[in-house]
Amino acid sequence: MSDSPKVSIFRKEHFNAAHRLHNAAWSDEKNKEIFGLCNNPNYHGHNYELIIQVTGTINPETGYVIDTKVLSDLVQREVCKKFDHRNLNLDVPEFAQLNPTAENIALVIYNKLRPHINTELDIKIKLYETERNFVEFPAN
Repeated sequence: MSDSPKVSIFRKEHFNAAHRLHNAAWSDEKNKEIFGLCNNPNYHGHNYELIIQVTGTINPETGYVIDTKVLSDLVQREVCKKFDHRNLNLDVPEFAQLNPTAENIALVIYNKLRPHINTELDIKIKLYETERNFVEFPAN
């Protein structure tokens, strides 16, 4: 373990997507009771704001924790191009059987990015569904 100080770098991206919160194992009544307007059978959309935090030590050769251009390209390729202007329930395979709540979207994004970022670096996903509603993964 390095004694070098750790620094966090943040990259902010956005995408627009529609979804419907729905549990197929429940009755229509229970879905409406639990998810309310978010259970609209015709879906509804959000302008998601995504913040990726990468934490690690500074590379003495580059001065970077991670190259922000590389990080931006990765997020565009793995998240934005696959989620933007899509219906998450219908167009994104990860949500075929997974309810696309903000919590689950953040987890899916983390799992899409983690294999492409050096394991010596910690990553955290912050996803804003609205200005007042957001989630963070991992929570610790």
